[in-house]
Amino acid sequence: MRYPDVADSDCAIAQALGVVGDWWTLLVLRDLAGGITRFSDLADELGISRKVLTERLGALVEHEVVERRPYSDRPPRYEYHLTEKGRGLLPVLVALQDWGGRFLLGDGSLTATTTAGSAEAVRVHGLVGHRVPPQLLADRRNGRTDPVAGTEWTVLYCFPGAWAPGTTPGNPPGWDTIPGAPGCTLESSTFRDRLPGFADRGATVHGVSTQRPDQLDAFAEHHRIPFSLLSDQDLELTTALRLPTFRAAGVDRLKRLTLVIDRARTIRAVLYPISDPAGSVSDALAHLDALSHGPAVSG
Repeated sequence: MRYPDVADSDCAIAQALGVVGDWWTLLVLRDLAGGITRFSDLADELGISRKVLTERLGALVEHEVVERRPYSDRPPRYEYHLTEKGRGLLPVLVALQDWGGRFLLGDGSLTATTTAGSAEAVRVHGLVGHRVPPQLLADRRNGRTDPVAGTEWTVLYCFPGAWAPGTTPGNPPGWDTIPGAPGCTLESSTFRDRLPGFADRGATVHGVSTQRPDQLDAFAEHHRIPFSLLSDQDLELTTALRLPTFRAAGVDRLKRLTLVIDRARTIRAVLYPISDPAGSVSDALAHLDALSHGPAVSG
């Protein structure tokens, strides 16, 4: 779909809107980022007519935001995947989610958490049963690591930001006044100290933040964190799972939450909101014990 009177403008915002400035187009991009790549699955998830979906996907392919990849020859069938140009829109999706959560579903205040039973909390707990799409995140050793380990369980805890003392930049101005933001060092240190308990349960612990890998490396080295701290600085995991974020010091940051994921990449438990960073480590261990004897849970 094209809007000639807008797309021919010399304004970059108008140019961008000429490509993605449509309700359905943005929702298609949201679901592609979430790992829904086949036409019929997109149609079912969105509740969109096949005609409208065909038009939106065709326009995205035309603009090289999305590419088609064949997965069946007879009959010919295609999957749709974001290109590098398309992945450049991930921060736009995160910004829209953050703005909607803060100003439309929330009261407009800046917060790194939520209240139990809020629309955001309900959405995050709805991740139970969803699969984490395969992807690689930057690790602190300049490599790439799958956030889901090959062990029976992965405990993936998301945190807003943690810095080694004396590093620049450190805590953003006003960090301690943002509800839910403080406590990242305590949380990571508690996971460190109780790591044998997770290993005994067949679980690998990974931390993830939108910080740069070098910042996570300095923090991990100073506090002797032995497990992987992964950087989602490109917001790929954040967008794929629609994880809750807030913006501080010009950076989109993850709100504190913990996911328990099985070997098949299925999210089996969610802890959100978290009011006690250290106590959440005990809660994660309790969820692992419950999952070994029962169905998926959230809390």
